Amino acid sequence: MAVLSLKSMWIVLSVVFAAAFISCSPNIDSNSSSNLKGTVEVDGSSTVGPVSEAVAEEFKKLHPKANVLVGVSGSGGGFKRFVIGETDISNASRAMKDSESKKASLNGIIYNEFRIGMDGLSVMVNPNNTFVNCLTTAELKLIWEPGSKVTNWNQVRSAFPDQKIRLYGPGTDSGTFDFFTHQINEKRGASRDDYTASEDDNILIQGIFGDNFSLGYLGYAYYAANKDKLKVIGIDSEDGNGCIIPGAKTIDSGEYPITRPLYIYVNKTSYDSKLAVKEFVRFYMQHAAELTAEVGYIPVKEEEYQANLDKLNE
Repeated sequence: MAVLSLKSMWIVLSVVFAAAFISCSPNIDSNSSSNLKGTVEVDGSSTVGPVSEAVAEEFKKLHPKANVLVGVSGSGGGFKRFVIGETDISNASRAMKDSESKKASLNGIIYNEFRIGMDGLSVMVNPNNTFVNCLTTAELKLIWEPGSKVTNWNQVRSAFPDQKIRLYGPGTDSGTFDFFTHQINEKRGASRDDYTASEDDNILIQGIFGDNFSLGYLGYAYYAANKDKLKVIGIDSEDGNGCIIPGAKTIDSGEYPITRPLYIYVNKTSYDSKLAVKEFVRFYMQHAAELTAEVGYIPVKEEEYQANLDKLNE
C-alpha cells in the first residue's frame, strides 16, 4: 500500500477543500444577471452624471451584456432629448420646467421624477488664494449679475488685491447655471456673459486651478474629488447665520445657503417596455444612497428611496 508524502496529502486536501468551498459559495445572481441585454440611454446634468456613471458601472458588473450610455449635455440639454423620447432617463440638477413638461405631454411622454440626493452648489477659488475665505450672497450678485462692471478683486472689497478676476461657470444649458442665477441673481438665467463657460465641469476645474485669481462655481462632488486643485469658500446669506462652508452636515441640514436637490427623470414607457431600463432603475434606487455618497453628494433618507421603488411598483 502506497503511503502519501506530507506534500501529496496537502495537495489532495487542498483540492477537496477548494471543491467544497466552490460548491457551497453563494451565487450572487444565479438567475439572469449574465443574460440581460438591451441599451439604457441616459443624458443630462453633468452634476448628476457621476452618480449615474457610478450606478452604471456597478450595474454592468452584474449585467455585462447590457449597455448603459451616460451623456452629460446639461440638465436643459438632457430635457430637450427626453421630452421627445430620445432618452430613457434624464439626469437633472433642477426640476423640470413647465415649458419642458408641456413639450413632454404634447409628445406623449409620461415620466416619473425621483430625487436621488442633495448638493451644495460650491463657489471655488484657486488654492493659492489666501485673501478670500467667504463671500456674501450680495457680493456674489455684484460679481455675477447681468451687466456687472466688476473686473478686479478690489472692486468686490477694497482690501482685496488689485488683480483681474477671471470667472468660470457652467453654460446656459446647465441646471447648475439655472439654480445659481435663480438663487444669487434672483432670476433664473440672468447672468453676465463675459466668463469662461462650459458644460464640462473638468474644464472649469482646470481653469480655476490654472489661475491664481480665478472664481467659479460647480457641484460639491467636483470639489470633493479635486481638493488639491480647488479651494471652496463659505457663503454668508446675511441672515444672521454667518459664513457657512458646504459639507455633508451643512448640506444635509439645509444650513448651507445654496443647497439643491438632484433628480433623475424616468420615461414610463421605457420602464414598462424595456427590461434593461426597468432593472437599471430598480438597481439605481437600491444603491443610490451608497453611490451618491461615494461620488461626493449627500443621500436622501432611506425612506425616500423606498418610496421611489414603491412608485415604480405602482
